[in-house]
Amino acid sequence: MKNLSRNILTISCIILIFSCTDLEVDEKDSIVIPDTDEGFGGVDPGQTLNSAYVDIRNSFNTQEALYALSEVSTDEVLVPTRGTDWGDNGVWRLLHEHTWDPTHRDILNTWNRLNSNIYRINQLLAPQSEASSLQAAEGKFLRAFSMFHVMDLYGQVPFREADEGVDVNPRVFTASEAFDFIINDLNEALPDLPALAPGAGTIKASKASVHFLLAKLYLNKHIYKGTESPDPADMTRVIEEVDAIAADGFELQEGFFDIFKNDPDNETIWYTDASVGTRMWPGLHYHQVVPDNTSGGWNGFSTLAGLFDLFEGPPDTNAEGSGQEERRGYVPAKGIGYGFLLGQQYAADGTPLNDRAGNPLVFTRDFPALVGNNERTGIRVLKYHPSNGAQATGMIIFRYSDAHLMKAEAILRGGSSGEDATALINELRAIRGASAFSSVDLPELLDERARELYTEGWRRNDMIRFGVFTDTWEFKENTEEFRVLYPIPATALVSNPNLVQNTGY
Repeated sequence: MKNLSRNILTISCIILIFSCTDLEVDEKDSIVIPDTDEGFGGVDPGQTLNSAYVDIRNSFNTQEALYALSEVSTDEVLVPTRGTDWGDNGVWRLLHEHTWDPTHRDILNTWNRLNSNIYRINQLLAPQSEASSLQAAEGKFLRAFSMFHVMDLYGQVPFREADEGVDVNPRVFTASEAFDFIINDLNEALPDLPALAPGAGTIKASKASVHFLLAKLYLNKHIYKGTESPDPADMTRVIEEVDAIAADGFELQEGFFDIFKNDPDNETIWYTDASVGTRMWPGLHYHQVVPDNTSGGWNGFSTLAGLFDLFEGPPDTNAEGSGQEERRGYVPAKGIGYGFLLGQQYAADGTPLNDRAGNPLVFTRDFPALVGNNERTGIRVLKYHPSNGAQATGMIIFRYSDAHLMKAEAILRGGSSGEDATALINELRAIRGASAFSSVDLPELLDERARELYTEGWRRNDMIRFGVFTDTWEFKENTEEFRVLYPIPATALVSNPNLVQNTGY
């Protein structure tokens, strides 16, 4: 991944202000629209496009909101309450337990942010703005990306045209209608986008990023269309889209944790200049420091032992040289480790660290409960490493290994290909230093996706597609099927009567 300075994408267009808590709003969908007699006259397309990229960055520049809904609601990320730390009025526990309601902070903030992104791009794409063909293509890709997440998370997508005033209630697409709209945007964008090879340019939309999102959409099409099972023709389309990505030069790369450095790599299809600090410091302990962050981590985020146990290696240690596979990482005798941090942690000079009470800083596999935890409970997870910069920018959104595994899954689900799903997965496992499988079924493929893509924001989407998101796991007993969708926030229902609350809420 190649890091670019944030000043390339500066905020320089109109600011969309959205409501968070006031139920007496008049604006529709929590976006304030200027009320003038002059009508909509267009926006500066270059400035607005830059701001649209900044909107994407801001969506990823936090451990809350989109990331929380995509990961903390799964068996992959757990945020236990440690004394009074990370209580936060229960927002993290509600996500893990699947007991959220329409007033949840992250459900509201994610809804507002994504819909604000969509409206900004609607302004860019309006004829009055006179965007160039390339600007329009980038805008359609970015709109498709934000609409994809609204559809995936909430099952319906409000849509306001750029020239609609505050007196107009935005129309609402069903998931099926939104799917068709997104597909059309991507198909229209594709011819006018550049064919970018791996490198620094992948911070911008490209043909490969369109192919990736199309593959993701067709892989999940039966979910959004409400059909019982995937259509083999759609699975063949997934295979074709992934092959198109490979044709642009993207491929699997050796050196798993090198992919998450700021250096160019062959896997990153699209990234944003968000700070990767929000993927490092939430889990590291206060006493785990680096020269450019002497205040240490925030000691919150961790994972369940069940994820750790999916990897090859001993169950009770992840010390360097313990025979574990590469993706599980290791805990060195000096400094901060990689991957899954279990057991005694060490300072840069090899001194064993203690917690703030003076106990040895030994991260444990287990938790007593979601509450009542000390500073040491739970395995911590680290893909982006602070040795590359405590607040380095350059967060991967689309990665080729994901596409590679989507292709294998599509073959297993009936897509036409001359290649074999087991061979594709073993190709990846060989590069990652893991042993080969004799055969692979869908449950094993889901596990392989967890091993490769942990904490990259796809776990909820994967679990829903594989039908296990409403299963039980540690500290999560709720099996309500309607939880596959989040509720429409209460403020949005008040402001737009065209919205209808999702079943169960």
